[in-house]
Amino acid sequence: MIIPAIDLSLGRVVRLKQGDFNQKSVFNFDPVKRVLEAANSGAKLCHIVDLDGAKDKTKRQRACIERIVKASPIPIQTGGGIRSYSDVKNLLDLGVSRVVIGSAAVSHRELVRGWIKRFGSDKITLAFDVRVQDGRAYVATHGWLKTSNITIESLINSYMSVNLKHILVTDIAKDGMMQGANYNLYKSLTKTYPFLDIIASGGISSLEDIKEVKRAHATSVVLGRSLLEGKFTVKEAIKCFQNA
Repeated sequence: MIIPAIDLSLGRVVRLKQGDFNQKSVFNFDPVKRVLEAANSGAKLCHIVDLDGAKDKTKRQRACIERIVKASPIPIQTGGGIRSYSDVKNLLDLGVSRVVIGSAAVSHRELVRGWIKRFGSDKITLAFDVRVQDGRAYVATHGWLKTSNITIESLINSYMSVNLKHILVTDIAKDGMMQGANYNLYKSLTKTYPFLDIIASGGISSLEDIKEVKRAHATSVVLGRSLLEGKFTVKEAIKCFQNA
């Protein structure tokens, strides 16, 4: 599946390079219009990141997300600074289809396991941002500022007891760089966890990159900057992914 992504800050569509707010590009696109265009092009799911909410929970862009959800004919997956039961519930109550949980899934595993049990594994996507060091993928937290000593495999294993379904995996070194994805990472994960919905994210800048991710057996691909900069269209990406 091709999943168009929209990063939001102050209600505007933006993109960060490697998660750095000092390297922010602002795009003159209406987020609702972008979602409608993606849906009309065949997208079945859209990924929304609340960058302001990730930095400060008091600045969560609830009104903007609600406007997108109400207008969208396709399901919306969204996250950004999700740290409590009420954060998850509030987004689901808005009509969001899946809530994306990042840092909390690393630092508060028992709590997040409880949320998955409560809301169901299909309502939660765990987002694992990783740095690859000496061939091992270690999970980063706190907006990528800190790299833990926890491997992505050990983290995934800790959620097997609650029937984890969806994981979004981003190699930090690749994100926003438009230099291709970490195909070996996805190949390794899909081989170890063939039953998981493994969503690839970061670095995809060409249709050839999409083919490589599909060949690595990732089930979905999140596309952000490449679509915003017109490297290819949603229709072209979907056709490429289906035929790879």
